[in-house]
Amino acid sequence: MQFYFSTRNIPGLSGLPLAERMRLLERAAKKLTVPEKTVLNILKLLVIVPAFTLLLRVAADWTSLLWALLVFLLYPIIVKPVQYSLSAKYLESLSQKDKQ
Repeated sequence: MQFYFSTRNIPGLSGLPLAERMRLLERAAKKLTVPEKTVLNILKLLVIVPAFTLLLRVAADWTSLLWALLVFLLYPIIVKPVQYSLSAKYLESLSQKDKQ
């Protein structure tokens, strides 16, 4: 599986405006299978839960607030490429459906 860090790098979306790319990716994400959605949701939880755990520790140690911020900033770097990669394989079927 190839990881796409930008929607411009996904084949079939490179020449489209951002709003159109996001609309097509949203439609492709709706076609994800249950195991793919489960993997994506577990990955999201693996990123978000530690951040909230660090926020709970702010009363004892204020530097945990900085770590929580760092984890929240890593969320799009970790989750979005996986989401784009899982959705990219359904874009071809969407483009074929639009042509008909």
